Amino acid sequence: MELQKLSNGHHHGFVPLENGIPRAEEEEEMLPHKSDGTKKPQFTDFEGKTSFGMSVFNLSNAIMGSGILGLSYAMSNTGIVLFIILLTCIACLSSYSVHLLLKSAGVVGIRAYEQLGFRAFGHPGKIAAGVIITFHNIGAMSSYLFIVKYELPLVIQAFLGLSSNTGDWFLNGNYLIIIVSVCVILPLALMRQLGYLGYTSGFSLTCMVFFLSSVIYKKFNIPCPLVPNGSNHTTIINTTMEEEGQCKGKMFTINQETAYTIPILAFAFVCHPEVLPIYTELKNATKRRMQGIANVSIMGMFVMYLLTAIFGYLTFYVNTESELLHTYSKVDPLDTLILCVRVAVLVAVTLTVPVVLFPIRRAILQLLFPEKPFHWARHIIIALCLLFVVNVLVIIVPNIRDIFGIIGATTAPSLIFILPGLFYLRIVPTEQEPMKSRPKITAACFTAMGFIFMSMSLTFIIIDWTTGEKRAGGGH
Repeated sequence: MELQKLSNGHHHGFVPLENGIPRAEEEEEMLPHKSDGTKKPQFTDFEGKTSFGMSVFNLSNAIMGSGILGLSYAMSNTGIVLFIILLTCIACLSSYSVHLLLKSAGVVGIRAYEQLGFRAFGHPGKIAAGVIITFHNIGAMSSYLFIVKYELPLVIQAFLGLSSNTGDWFLNGNYLIIIVSVCVILPLALMRQLGYLGYTSGFSLTCMVFFLSSVIYKKFNIPCPLVPNGSNHTTIINTTMEEEGQCKGKMFTINQETAYTIPILAFAFVCHPEVLPIYTELKNATKRRMQGIANVSIMGMFVMYLLTAIFGYLTFYVNTESELLHTYSKVDPLDTLILCVRVAVLVAVTLTVPVVLFPIRRAILQLLFPEKPFHWARHIIIALCLLFVVNVLVIIVPNIRDIFGIIGATTAPSLIFILPGLFYLRIVPTEQEPMKSRPKITAACFTAMGFIFMSMSLTFIIIDWTTGEKRAGGGH
């Protein structure tokens, strides 16, 4: 993924700008020159080879996160109608945010998020963008491996028919995440280009489709409400609860958890660090083509999120827990289908880790080795160091969500709202769009919304810490 930079700062199709940032002669759509009859690539120092479909798989995999397991709980705290309204608004805002990024990148011909920060605010902007991407994606990687640490031993234990953890090494989550990191994640992370992960991303998405299909199937096979009945974990109908309306979906719900679910939904579409790397490797890259990839990916994840939330909520109603798979365990912890679903989710989050790692390595290279050409030694060493750090964090930190809660509350709104809006305001010239024009005013309001989301998230985390309450956890 980390691509060779120009050794002398000049290349056909670019003219030097101040601070050594190259500017493409072709701007927003990068139209092909007619002189030689050949079509120029979007970024003329690298010709993308990744197809539209593979790019959709990669971006969709970047969007999809562990938070999908908590969306049913979010719906139980908002109601069906309010949830749909919020999810629709946030999906549209995420698509608009990608538009701002692509417009900014098209104006100056820059393919890296960090370089957009440099173009907009100089070295402080470059450092800020790189640090935000690094911390956010390390938090995401840690949350994925945290799922592996706690879910994989339970899956192995269930498949072996063990009633409790025997203490064997293959039931130790710390050993298992190291094995998974070395045998699965590391080889994929050593790929030079992100486009090569399109196949694993497609398989990861297939696993999540299986998860969704199982949620829909279980809706029609589990009675409501759930009451465990002895050791065989069968369920009976509690007519008193049913008469009280506990098994009816609510259209609107407002409680102390409602406001806390809004940031969870907002972070469900974070994919912005991966947009420009995928854009760079796209075959026949244009802004319109990449925006189409973003729209298809966001729409696909919107449908998957919505169906998962609706059918999960309509299965358990008020009994829905913050982690959907745990709720199914109340019915039958040894249910074969649910065990297969757990395996599918584990595969999906494991295959997402390499996709999330690429932008971190890109940010580190941009910050520490901005003028160096691609070198396999740096490529491999950075991947090894990142996986080592993430594994250590997941092993020694007892509750990873508490540690990275503050990071997610600050980096996610920065990546979705604040930075794209600020880049657009600073990079798009006033001659093209005056500050009082509708696009610039909209971008300014969009940026302000990001600060509001950040303030809300930090407020809720502080309330949780001070009161000792644990609200629904979401995650990318």
